[in-house]
Amino acid sequence: MELHDVWFVLIAVLWTGYFFLEGFDFGIGVLTKLLARDRAEKRVLINTIGPVWDGNEVWLLTAGGATFAAFPEWYATLFSGFYLPLLVILVCLIVRGVAFEYRVKRPEENWQRNWEQAIFWTSLIPAFLWGVAFGNIVRGVKIDGDMEYVGTLGDLLNPYAILGGLVTLTLFTFHGAVFASLKTVGDIRGRARALALKLGLVTAVLALGFLTWTQVDTGDGGSLAAMLVAVVALVGAIAAIKAGREGWSFALSGVTIAAAVAMLFLALFPNVMPSSLDPEWSLTVTNASSSPYTLKIMTWCAAIATPLVLLYQSWTYWVFRKRIGTQHIADAH
Repeated sequence: MELHDVWFVLIAVLWTGYFFLEGFDFGIGVLTKLLARDRAEKRVLINTIGPVWDGNEVWLLTAGGATFAAFPEWYATLFSGFYLPLLVILVCLIVRGVAFEYRVKRPEENWQRNWEQAIFWTSLIPAFLWGVAFGNIVRGVKIDGDMEYVGTLGDLLNPYAILGGLVTLTLFTFHGAVFASLKTVGDIRGRARALALKLGLVTAVLALGFLTWTQVDTGDGGSLAAMLVAVVALVGAIAAIKAGREGWSFALSGVTIAAAVAMLFLALFPNVMPSSLDPEWSLTVTNASSSPYTLKIMTWCAAIATPLVLLYQSWTYWVFRKRIGTQHIADAH
């Protein structure tokens, strides 16, 4: 296996980690409006991700940086062609971080309510847009012979990509509801389980349609195997949450995300951005990659730094592993 193939796999792993961790993170943000009944319950939900949300976003920075260094042509075409959607995601992530920190700085009702609205919308919009973006990457976009995107914003809002956005939105919200049931106690835990069951059924219908469409259009044997794993894991996650096994459900919803991302990257390979104008103009792991020397240096850096990051983040989750409820929320703030 060549180094550019290795880095294609590593970038897929980074996106898997990001969607697994930031997935329930986004889901909790959406659930502040769908699940919480009052301010105390909103604070419970936000506190479940309070110690970890910023660490989860490190995976996005690493995935973007790795793409820039390993596949500069892919990075340039992607960020220029998808400029507006990616800008919206970036603004949402900035506002979302500010909302988490500033929501509790003042006691006024309007102040806190406005920041909570910001948390909801800046969680929902990226959760949808990431699916739209990856749907377009797998489907193919208008790339010319100079490796430049020549389409419009309207070209990105096609039925396949929109369905992909709905899948990521519902899947992340389901993942978040399972996480909420795993991390809370009391009435909110029971309602999180009930909502997770409903969300899981909706997600299963949408995901089956999207993954089947992907397999028919661009899939092969490897992507079919990943698709089957994703479907079985999602059904298992729904069955586990119905049985009250939140831990198993969360693990299986994570497997669903990992298998779905694997399917998309397997369907994409050896392309990194197919051209819908002419297959010869597609960006591939070969023509979009950096020099072998650059990839070699990156591999050594990743081999040293990645285990340290994983150890630190695992320790963080271990420290903040206990459940919380409204009884842990101070009355006054």
